[in-house]
Amino acid sequence: MPSLDEARLLDDLLAIAVDAGKEAMRIYGGDIAVERKSDASPVTEADRACEAIILRGLEKSAPAIPVLAEESVAEGRIPALGDEFFLVDPLDGTKEFINKTGEFTINIALIRGKKPVLGVVFAPAIRKLYGGVVGKGAFLVKVGENGAQGPRKTIRTRPFPKDGLIAVASRSHRTPETDAFLKTLDIADFAAAGSSLKFCLIAEGVADVYPRHGRTMEWDTGAGQAVLEAAGGRVLALPEETPLGYSKVERGYDNPHFIAWGQ
Repeated sequence: MPSLDEARLLDDLLAIAVDAGKEAMRIYGGDIAVERKSDASPVTEADRACEAIILRGLEKSAPAIPVLAEESVAEGRIPALGDEFFLVDPLDGTKEFINKTGEFTINIALIRGKKPVLGVVFAPAIRKLYGGVVGKGAFLVKVGENGAQGPRKTIRTRPFPKDGLIAVASRSHRTPETDAFLKTLDIADFAAAGSSLKFCLIAEGVADVYPRHGRTMEWDTGAGQAVLEAAGGRVLALPEETPLGYSKVERGYDNPHFIAWGQ
């Protein structure tokens, strides 16, 4: 089990993610207005509203820990980051949110020593809440329509199946390089999914591998990587196949290509 402080923090992050999810679903139920950021990526009212809720929650729970959050970064607000900071994607899978596929998530991770050590991923449209502390385990919670959290079900990555791997890849950001890489593996089946749910499908033993040959940012991957690694998986930067690290200031907080594995 996590230490007492980690347990309290994890409880807080789960509650914060659920609160943000309620706001996301309120907006999801109506007409969604879409704007474009300077990099041409889409942004909605939900991205900004959810981030505001998360930032208020983190300020109350752990005011001494700085936060690197996607929409704040887009507006030029980048705090001084030390060895420990929160990483927030308030609405991962904005395209899935706009297209109403249900495959969008709210992501909060704690980074320490350039590694994700704790993470929460909430998919409010399907009411699945994932949490994990690296080295101490991961779990899945079903969330009621009123936001009540059910019992925590321990999840683990599965051993590699003898009859071939199940691969998962992006629904909206699939690339020819990803398809070419998948052909080099023994793939028995394939599932498309949006947002950080891809990490979570591997974490709960539904899939085995997720290659990503395309641009992602640290806030896209931190929470999902924490949950996956807590469940026994790993995320490796390509082509080096070294653990995917964080606080990459020199890269502008973007990631190299990577591959996520179960056991």
